[in-house]
Amino acid sequence: MNHWLMKTEPSVFSFEDLVKAPKSTTPWEGVRNYQARNLMRDSIKMGDLVLIYHSNAEPMAVMGVAEVVKEGHPDKSAMDPKSQYFDNDAAKKGTNPWVLVGVKAKSRFTVAVTRDALKKEKGLASMMVLKKGARLSVQPVTCEEFQIILRLGKPEPI
Repeated sequence: MNHWLMKTEPSVFSFEDLVKAPKSTTPWEGVRNYQARNLMRDSIKMGDLVLIYHSNAEPMAVMGVAEVVKEGHPDKSAMDPKSQYFDNDAAKKGTNPWVLVGVKAKSRFTVAVTRDALKKEKGLASMMVLKKGARLSVQPVTCEEFQIILRLGKPEPI
């Protein structure tokens, strides 16, 4: 099993939105970066665990854990002109390069693990989310990093 961090802006889609989704499950759509797409297409597997991170928020923080319940498959929103994630270039070419995975809320953190808290933990110094300019919306997380964040977040099952 692998571990991941997925960024989301809570004003667009928050961890609580995931919890409130039918069966606490949603497609993780709208990723429009090739490196993140490649991770979702090639590396993220059923059962992998995902830290859901609120970016562009005050405070920026890991809010909970989700589980991958559907592996990479075409993100149809890219070809839908009514979708906020419509990709005009892909539609013009008639090919859809984008994929998504399905995620299900697994546990909510009783303590939001803020970016500042992440920075203070020695075992998290190498995390991509803490690197300057690392804007990737889907990032790998080591098992050790994942365990540290679980300890800090004090998760409770959904």
